[in-house]
Amino acid sequence: MYLIDSHCHLNFPELSAELGKKIENAKQADVKYMQTICTKISEFSKIEQIANKYQNIFCSVGVHPNNVQEEAKYKAVDIINLSKGAKVIGIGETGLDYYYENSARIEQKASFIEHIKAAQNTQLPVIIHSRNAEADTLAILKNTLKEISYPALIHCFTASENFAKSVLKLGLYISISGIVTFNKAEELRQIVKKIPLERLLIETDSPYLAPVPKRGKANEPAFIKHIAEYIAKLHNISYEKLAEITSQNFFSLFKKAHDYVTST
Repeated sequence: MYLIDSHCHLNFPELSAELGKKIENAKQADVKYMQTICTKISEFSKIEQIANKYQNIFCSVGVHPNNVQEEAKYKAVDIINLSKGAKVIGIGETGLDYYYENSARIEQKASFIEHIKAAQNTQLPVIIHSRNAEADTLAILKNTLKEISYPALIHCFTASENFAKSVLKLGLYISISGIVTFNKAEELRQIVKKIPLERLLIETDSPYLAPVPKRGKANEPAFIKHIAEYIAKLHNISYEKLAEITSQNFFSLFKKAHDYVTST
C-alpha cells in the first residue's frame, strides 16, 4: 500500500530549498511516487533534472494559463519534442484561468489547444487547470475530443457538480487536493462523495493549499496522507483501500509512468 502525489511543484523554492528532506518526509508518509508539474516551459529543464535525479519522481511539460502571455511562443511541436524524455509523463499544466486572467482569454484558449494537440500526438494525459472557466473548458474538450481522443484530468477540482458530471462523461479523471479538508468546502465534499472511485486521483498541489491539520504551513507531498485519509472517510472506505485505488488510477491514466516503473 502506498500513495502517489499526482501534482506537486518540487522546483518551487518552498520545496526545492530542502528537496532531499521533503522527499524523505514523503517516503515516511507512505508516498512512493510524485509528479512534479511544469508551469513554464522556460523552467522545464530544471524540472526534468529533478525527475531524472530521483527514481520515484516523474514530471510534466507545459505552460500554466497564468503564464501564457510570457510563454506564448511555445507551440505543440515544442511540447511534443520536450515530452520525449523517459520521465516526462504528462502535458501541462494547461487550461483556462478566468479568476486571475493574467493572460488574455484568447491567448489562454490558443495555448490550451496547442497542449491538446501535443496530447493528441503523444497520447500523454493533459493536466487541466480550470478556474471560473467551466463553459469554455468544456467547449474546448468536447470539440477536440471529437477530432482525436486523448487522456486528460481536471487537477485540483473545485468546480460545480454539473462540470464534474460533464468531464466524467467525456472520460476524464478528477484530482482532489487539500481544499476538500477546508472548513468552507462543504459543497466540494458533497461532489467528491459522488465521484466514482475508479476516476479519482489525489494531489497536494504543494507548496500551496496545505490540508487540515497543516493549514498555514507550506504544503509538501508528505501531507497527501491527510488528504487520502479525509477522502477515504467521505467514501466510507479504508485509508488503505483509497490509497490502493488512487495509485492504480494514476498508473492507468499515466501509462508512461506505469511502463517506466515496470521496466526498471
